Amino acid sequence: MAKDQMTPIERLSAYSQGKSIDRLPCVPIVGNTAARVIGVKVSELPSNGKLLAQAQIGAYRRFGYDIIRIFTDLYGQAEAMGAVIRYPKDETAYLDQPALTDISQIDRLSPANPYQDGNLPQQLEAMRIAVDEVGKEVVVTGALTGPFTNASFLIGAENLTRLVAKNPEAVHRLCRLSLETSLNYAKAIIDAGCTPSLTDPMSSATIISPKKFEEFSLPYLQQLIEYIHSRGKSVTLHICGKTAKIWELMANAGADCISIDNAASLTEAKGKIGNRLRLMGNVKPSEVMLQGSQADVRLAVLGGVREAYDNPKGYIIASGCSLPTETPFANIDAMLDAVREIGYPITEEKLNDLEQRWSI
Repeated sequence: MAKDQMTPIERLSAYSQGKSIDRLPCVPIVGNTAARVIGVKVSELPSNGKLLAQAQIGAYRRFGYDIIRIFTDLYGQAEAMGAVIRYPKDETAYLDQPALTDISQIDRLSPANPYQDGNLPQQLEAMRIAVDEVGKEVVVTGALTGPFTNASFLIGAENLTRLVAKNPEAVHRLCRLSLETSLNYAKAIIDAGCTPSLTDPMSSATIISPKKFEEFSLPYLQQLIEYIHSRGKSVTLHICGKTAKIWELMANAGADCISIDNAASLTEAKGKIGNRLRLMGNVKPSEVMLQGSQADVRLAVLGGVREAYDNPKGYIIASGCSLPTETPFANIDAMLDAVREIGYPITEEKLNDLEQRWSI
């Protein structure tokens, strides 16, 4: 692996200030692939803070990307509130049973204490270890599930969809409870020296309409982001799927950076909201990073750079979502190597030259 001229923190700080950098920031979103780096099972990570930290620090050191994200799955907050999560031996966790079988049980719910409930204490331990070991050179973030998505894990996605139409006040009660847990966890993440990184897949325009997003998701994202900002931290917001219809609302939520799924267009996002916030994305995690060749990865990185390197508020090269667990290490290396070869500053002439060479 080639050695970079700057540390990730130096690079991101200089980039934000419009100063000279060696290359664009790059974040292959490494989740449970980190287990493969240190040779452990995926199921060993969520409940073992020391092992989770070792895996994510090991992945960062192995590949040399620009942001560490302490993450195993989206269910930590819901599990801490009573949802039943299953942990297959060597696969990503999944929701087995929501916390509630019927909305009439809602009074049973209370906000989670991140220092006591579920696996949240282990996640926080991993964050503290990572900050202590590498926090002076790289930003360490902690994954935070958005309130609307967490609400879906409390009652079940199908039930939540029905409630949106038939009992909106119940949805708001679930979202308010989720928000309280999110605020508690955001505070703990920041107190651990990390930056919360927001993911809210159920808020996707693929799942709910922009009008429903504005009613049921936006107000709670705004309150959460306002708190994170009050603690001096910026916010990256990722919503899966097709999000073009809600980009302006995502910006209105207060996000500083939007992580664009591969189902969406960086060019379109740049035109609509590029003057308001930074863009991040959107190399295909499955088709390219998991299944593609190293040449495919290099060309995909080049395509993203061509689309968004001139975004007014900046651009971070990234996968469109978390990488599949079995993503080949060689493809992650190819992503970083491509970014290093593209370098900075970037010109159309250089991009054309690289495209010609990499296409052979």
